[in-house]
Amino acid sequence: MNSAPVRIAGFVVGLAALFAVAVGVGRLVGPIDQPEPAAHATDGHGDDGGHGGHEGGTPAASLPGGLAVSEKGYTLRLERSNAETGRRVPVAFTIEGPDGAPVTAYDVEHEKRLHFIAVRRDGTGFQHVHPILAGDGTWRTRLALTPGDWRVFADFNPTGGTGTTLGADLAVAGDYRPARPTPVSTTTTFDDYTVTLDGHLEPGADARLSLSISRDEQPVTDLQPYLGAYGHLVALREGDLAYLHVHPDGTPDDGTTAPGPDVVFYAEVPSPGRYRLFLDFRHDGQVHTAEFTVDTHEGHE
Repeated sequence: MNSAPVRIAGFVVGLAALFAVAVGVGRLVGPIDQPEPAAHATDGHGDDGGHGGHEGGTPAASLPGGLAVSEKGYTLRLERSNAETGRRVPVAFTIEGPDGAPVTAYDVEHEKRLHFIAVRRDGTGFQHVHPILAGDGTWRTRLALTPGDWRVFADFNPTGGTGTTLGADLAVAGDYRPARPTPVSTTTTFDDYTVTLDGHLEPGADARLSLSISRDEQPVTDLQPYLGAYGHLVALREGDLAYLHVHPDGTPDDGTTAPGPDVVFYAEVPSPGRYRLFLDFRHDGQVHTAEFTVDTHEGHE
């Protein structure tokens, strides 16, 4: 009996079975060259400041401001990412829009088209300045810089867009000696002024913060408007210097807000931790800055 056809038929059946197994395995492991599907964002809540990409599946919109150099289609582009030390060091930058060109149109917020904040990463050297915008979209200002790693923030509202805060690092050359951590305190004294903080930051809650200003142990009741308010407060989270939006309560022309000694703000922090607070206020024609270090309180009564 000739067994060749039987052997050939068996070989074909074997190939078919092997092919079927291979197809099944391919369906289990997926095509090798096919990219993985993008992760789906989940709902979240957070400050309406700057947002940046991050791990863990939490949407970027849940991040506070200043953690990203680019978001919402806008990018903070420093002319130089390093600088020399000095009391009036020139700093220039642009805000690039979704089309890649420098933005030249901004809405006025608190009497300025852009607020520029600088602070060294050890929490010292805080400055709140207002650069000058050139026709080509370049912002220019001067900062007092000491050696170390600095973080700068651009807080702005592009015309036709939404309020955005972007952050970037600025390295300053020189012998860097980090400052010792500032102890937690609700009272600060500088020059002839004493400022006392009443209120507690609670994660996820809108906290009322009242700052009382006195001079030579006498309440200050003749504060002068500064950028449309009797004070401006910036909050930065220690560790990553997340920039938090803090809103003053009332305005000098509303008929009810007194010019001191108390200046009230409302702030919401996204997480437990330690925060640096910087209060700017104007008195006797000069802007002063009071600094605090505070911890959050969970469910404080």
